[in-house]
Amino acid sequence: MSRVANNPVGIPSGVTVNLNGATLSVKGSKGELKQDIHVSVDVNVEDSAVTFKAREGVSGSNAMSGTMRSLVNNMVKGVSDGFEKKLLLVGVGYRAKAKGKVLDLTLGFSHPVNYELPEGITVDTPSNTEIVVKGIDKQAVGQVAANIRAYRPPEPYKGKGVKYADEIIRRKEAKKK
Repeated sequence: MSRVANNPVGIPSGVTVNLNGATLSVKGSKGELKQDIHVSVDVNVEDSAVTFKAREGVSGSNAMSGTMRSLVNNMVKGVSDGFEKKLLLVGVGYRAKAKGKVLDLTLGFSHPVNYELPEGITVDTPSNTEIVVKGIDKQAVGQVAANIRAYRPPEPYKGKGVKYADEIIRRKEAKKK
């Protein structure tokens, strides 16, 4: 049994939460996000907190109430603080450069890779080998970081590729003769 939904989501100052039918909208200093609430979850918006409760007699409603609580919590954090993922490029000649809404990557291919950024996501390149993906939607930030990493995932022998900053690559030993 999930107990995630038992904890209410606190609303910080500067953030407004509105429930309009089955759509919950969260507005803060960084932007606005909307989420459709599942039919098996009851949501109650108060002055300083949002509470979630599973509907009685509906199968899977306990799990969905915890899921909705986590999604709304991420929305509140996103519009107040934002999310970011940091990627590192490891390899000779691997580099990245942000040009507006396009990320230009040189990853050892015979051609450069140009990644078009979706709406609401920004990318900074503090150095040639660092990429910082920022946005208010946690799922979108994670998906963009995963898409960039998928061009050249880190390999286990030399550790070359695009990796998350907190990722640890398990290295393999080379074949012995």
